Amino acid sequence: MTDAALDAPALPKRRSRLRATLARDRKAQMGLIVLALFVIGAVFAPWLSPGDPNDMSMDMMSGLSWAHPLGTDDLGRDLLSRILHGTQVSLFIGVSTVLIALVIGVTLGLIAGYFGGWIDLVIMRYIDLQWAFPNFIIAVYLVAVFGTGLLNVIVAISLAFIDDFARVARSMTLSLREEQYVDAARTLGFSDLRILFIHILPNATAPIIVQATVSISYAILGEASLSFLGLGVDADTPTWGLILADGRGFISQAWWLGVFPGLAIMLVVLSINFIGDWLRDALDVRQSI
Repeated sequence: MTDAALDAPALPKRRSRLRATLARDRKAQMGLIVLALFVIGAVFAPWLSPGDPNDMSMDMMSGLSWAHPLGTDDLGRDLLSRILHGTQVSLFIGVSTVLIALVIGVTLGLIAGYFGGWIDLVIMRYIDLQWAFPNFIIAVYLVAVFGTGLLNVIVAISLAFIDDFARVARSMTLSLREEQYVDAARTLGFSDLRILFIHILPNATAPIIVQATVSISYAILGEASLSFLGLGVDADTPTWGLILADGRGFISQAWWLGVFPGLAIMLVVLSINFIGDWLRDALDVRQSI
């Protein structure tokens, strides 16, 4: 019996399902377009920005103009430049934190669900303990303990999301470990590690992908909230939350200081949520095309 025969039955129409559902989902199409524009803006920020995001000038709190398309802040810094460079930081934090949480959480969930017994008991009691506290509270506590900075923010948000991925991975593993192809793999003497990561994990990817998509938007909001409270990255690193925090005292005099960074956060999070809804429907095996 070959490895291919032991793998869980792949969904032969998964790609066609993704294309078909995307063709019908206008919100997902718009979300992909908007998110792609922000990614392009982040990648080419050094060339698209009118100037350095931290360069100060005497042109303080000036309105929209050709020189400053989105105006300037109270220190004369170009708002468009700061938002574009902030896109780099916010998207990087959103993706990197979810990747770290995914790797750790999925590994814990796979081990707990597959082996069961005292291993499952120990892992899930930790997950339950973390589950009892809101993710943002955990992130605030960790940043308060270890200090601010880009690395500490990434670690704090990553640890706060581990329980979400662990629960999803464990629930899938509990059902998949009883499948016939897993029994056949055990009969042939395959190692537990191989069964977990070659035969079980690939067939649990659909809900994990959906969870990762949703978590990216929460991570971006989490970073923005931490930066707004002064618990995020360093003051010379522009992020959307920090831009909002810097301009909150002048919003009544310069509306653009709050509208544009807030709009950027809203559009990215909304786009990612639309994409997550599309993936949830497309990867749901109970749905038919």
